Amino acid sequence: MMKMICKLLLSSVLCCSFLFLEAQNPAENNAQKLPKSSNFVDLTQAAEHSVQAVVHIKTEFKQKNSTWDNFFGNPFWEEFFGRPRNSEYPVMAAGSGVIISANGYIITNNHVVEDAEKITVSLNDKREFNATLVGTDADADLALIKIESSNLPYLTFGNSDKVRIGEWVLAVGNPFNLTSTVTAGIVSAKARNLSILDESANIESYIQTDAAVNQGNSGGALVNVQGELIGINSAIASGNGYYTGYSFAIPSNIARKVANDLKTYGVVQRAYLGVSIMDITPKKAEEMKLDNLEGVLVNMVDANGAASQVGLEEGDVILAINDSKTNSASELREVLMQHSPGETVRVKVLHKGQESVKELRLLNRQGNTDIVELSNATAESVLGASFNDLSKRELNFYRITGGVKVTNLGDGLLRQSGVKKGFVITMINGRIISDTGDLEKFFRNNQDKYLAIEGVYDNGYYKYTYTIQLR
Repeated sequence: MMKMICKLLLSSVLCCSFLFLEAQNPAENNAQKLPKSSNFVDLTQAAEHSVQAVVHIKTEFKQKNSTWDNFFGNPFWEEFFGRPRNSEYPVMAAGSGVIISANGYIITNNHVVEDAEKITVSLNDKREFNATLVGTDADADLALIKIESSNLPYLTFGNSDKVRIGEWVLAVGNPFNLTSTVTAGIVSAKARNLSILDESANIESYIQTDAAVNQGNSGGALVNVQGELIGINSAIASGNGYYTGYSFAIPSNIARKVANDLKTYGVVQRAYLGVSIMDITPKKAEEMKLDNLEGVLVNMVDANGAASQVGLEEGDVILAINDSKTNSASELREVLMQHSPGETVRVKVLHKGQESVKELRLLNRQGNTDIVELSNATAESVLGASFNDLSKRELNFYRITGGVKVTNLGDGLLRQSGVKKGFVITMINGRIISDTGDLEKFFRNNQDKYLAIEGVYDNGYYKYTYTIQLR
């Protein structure tokens, strides 16, 4: 036995010696040498500062949207704030939030507070406040709430565009209404698209980390070593709802834009290029005879959109926006999400093998640069869906004289009420809805707290009525 142990020790010594000698022999080791650093990464100050600005959020509601349950209820994804499933009404839930101003503005995930009738915030020092909902953005899964206080500790936004893969980060949450907890990890990847949101709400460009995140941390802070807020923790990769190695955060540059818009306007001012895009696959690159896989492919151009006004065409490749490379659809959306309608951006485009830079003025979804206010935020933002007018052929098929069709469903009121994609709205609260113009006019003038929405599905015969309570 002793001989065997000696052999193992000798073998280890020889192995270590061999590695040492090889590393010292530049002729036999052509690998690029990385710079050595003896600097110790001290996370204590960042942690001490961050825990004071992260809060516990408790919500009460009568009806909770099941969309996030559906997204994370598969074998790979789980939501990670303490929410029971299929619960009897009333329902209670919990999550985390981040104070971003001394006077009490707090950013969190939309799925933490959506539909809440009461929001209670507990600070790290145990003080408790009732919070008001300032605004939500289901597309980015972010929300802004406020408590009435002053001189609060808060986090400042860092620049998530400058976050580097491999740098140290802290995940801070307050899941149990005790005190904030901190875990450490590194940035594993950027611009991750998890496809956990609907196609109409596809603003996904997550920072991936290996910092441990568990239930109740949703809406908490991802901070760098300087203690700056670089992300809002939102999802984990898990088969059982508990941390197993990966967590995902919404980049701070997106969170800052959403928070500022919600504070100023009550609704996000979202900019659009007016194109449909797709990632470039090796097969697609071969078909189009592209030299590499850089950029995103334009597969449709809106004739009334911003891109068409500067000559972008189907088949063009968008390489960068304002010097930020856009090698995936999620990267492009992340860049766009930081801008507002009316702003001008530089778009680097590959057109038939030739690169050029075009200056493009961004527009909103309505094709202009007008400020979208909460009072006229359109049926799309109120109901969380997109709508189209019906063609004559569709009117004949449905055997109706007018209506609007639900073309896409986001994480909003229609979905919560059970409405499915393809539903045709013909009447709301007794008012006939013949087209999208009627629909928008209704919501501009509506003072009702409840909506009785009538319509038909593609069977064209049976009439459905959905009752919806507005916030």
